[in-house]
Amino acid sequence: MKRFYRNVEVAAGDGGWQVQLDGRGLKTIGGKPQLVPSHALAEALAQEWAEQGEEIDPACFILRDQADYAIDIVAPDRDATIATLLGFGETDTLCYRADPDEPLYPRQLEEWEPLVERIEARHAMRFTRISGIIHRPQPPETLAQLHAQLEEFDPFTLAGLHGMASLAASLCIALLALEEDADAASLWRAASLEEEWQADLWGREEEAEARRAKRQRDFLSAEEFVRLARS
Repeated sequence: MKRFYRNVEVAAGDGGWQVQLDGRGLKTIGGKPQLVPSHALAEALAQEWAEQGEEIDPACFILRDQADYAIDIVAPDRDATIATLLGFGETDTLCYRADPDEPLYPRQLEEWEPLVERIEARHAMRFTRISGIIHRPQPPETLAQLHAQLEEFDPFTLAGLHGMASLAASLCIALLALEEDADAASLWRAASLEEEWQADLWGREEEAEARRAKRQRDFLSAEEFVRLARS
């Protein structure tokens, strides 16, 4: 698609901020006004439009797509997104460890246990740790506390959490990424521990490495989206 606009601006709207192209406010793919909760996020969305050349590249609108998801999908049915996020908490990858006699187990204990303990201390809950792949349910009170925590978040935060949790297969990782001093790159490395372990053990393949790199970029983008929305 050819670029069809000259000027990109940000304007205050009804309850938020909106990108304007030649004075016209943008809408989501679902046809709703694309109003976002912070000026910082609106500026980042505007930058995606401003950086387009003569030809518009849809793949460059990463933050825009996340904003549309928050407005069109999450906001009308927050309960559905919360239920999905609770599923990632129920089967959180940080709680599923190798058997204690396997070489991977000490690495998991070293890198994952402090993260789980931090979530437990911050939210006064307890996760069940599992050795092996057989599913064991998390305590009902833990899921109830997670549900109460998720209920406090706005659709933009929930959308970013959904992106991070699905990529990391971990609600713990996603919640830790909300902390002010969070190191998103380190959290992603922790989430990728098993996959990186296998790659080091059996060798690295170019296409698999490219897929991992894209997933990392998507995770970091989701973290940036939440940070900007909450700023």
